[in-house]
Amino acid sequence: MKNPSDTSCDLSIVVPVYRSASILPKLVEQIYQEMSKEELTEKFELLLINDASPDNSWEIIRSLASKHSFIRGISLRRNFGQHNAIMAGLNHVNGKYIVLMDDDLQHPPHAIGDMLLALQQGYDVCYTKYLNRRHAAWKQLGSKFNNWVATHLLGKPKELYLSSFKAMSRDIADEIIKYDGPYAYVDGLILDVTRSITTIDIQHQSRHEGIGNYNFRRSLSLWLKMATSFSVLPLRLATYTGFILAALSSVMIVFVIFQKILNPELPAGWTSLIATILFIGGIQTLCIGMIGEYLGRTYLKLNYKPQFVVGATTWIQQKIDE
Repeated sequence: MKNPSDTSCDLSIVVPVYRSASILPKLVEQIYQEMSKEELTEKFELLLINDASPDNSWEIIRSLASKHSFIRGISLRRNFGQHNAIMAGLNHVNGKYIVLMDDDLQHPPHAIGDMLLALQQGYDVCYTKYLNRRHAAWKQLGSKFNNWVATHLLGKPKELYLSSFKAMSRDIADEIIKYDGPYAYVDGLILDVTRSITTIDIQHQSRHEGIGNYNFRRSLSLWLKMATSFSVLPLRLATYTGFILAALSSVMIVFVIFQKILNPELPAGWTSLIATILFIGGIQTLCIGMIGEYLGRTYLKLNYKPQFVVGATTWIQQKIDE
């Protein structure tokens, strides 16, 4: 899906864009300044992926692309989510190395040089680790929980923090885009492909303006992608829970029978009976819902639910204008 008319370059920077129209000019300026320091001004491209942002982000991207030849813009037909937007960008990169970063200027562009150095030393992927998280407390707790779950579901190394600011070699990106499922989780795909991963420490900057786009609902959706798209452990846990409850039920039945034999006058326990029924019913409902989540994702993939749909690109528009 890459644009055949574009020649390859040393570096591709992929930035999913959502509600960041006012931040984009500053982001482009800072990235270009850092590329100048790295002597890469003629050897890099910046892909801005408009994820159907409700503001005028696409108009800003088109305007910036008309002024700067290193900018390539892609606009998706609807909002597919951050990770799917990244997949759209990875399908169009031309660089030998790829950097993924957010659009809110919380990721310092000056760290790109250090990430490239790590890749040039032979690592496949370089993550960043924040020395001073500037997210809300609930997001930090959610991030810690997400990393704990990823360690157990995906086999993530315990010391690795899954930051959205990372770099990878072109070979890894080419392997990642082979995944064509509708629910992409980039970190899960990376861990499926390689364990040659390193990290660098960075300072987490304050958001330039506005508020973050990840609320509790979006964070929960991302967690479900990780849990049900790249691991069968939740299904195994449901199976183990079923075995444990069956064993406990058998023990309870034997206990109740002996109690009745030894104490015939003992009345039946209404409260304990209802509590047991509600507990087992809740577990069964949870397990059925978990199975349904897997079946639903399988159904959508079999029906070719798109991972992303490109509505427009700036380089096609530039050709038309010429």
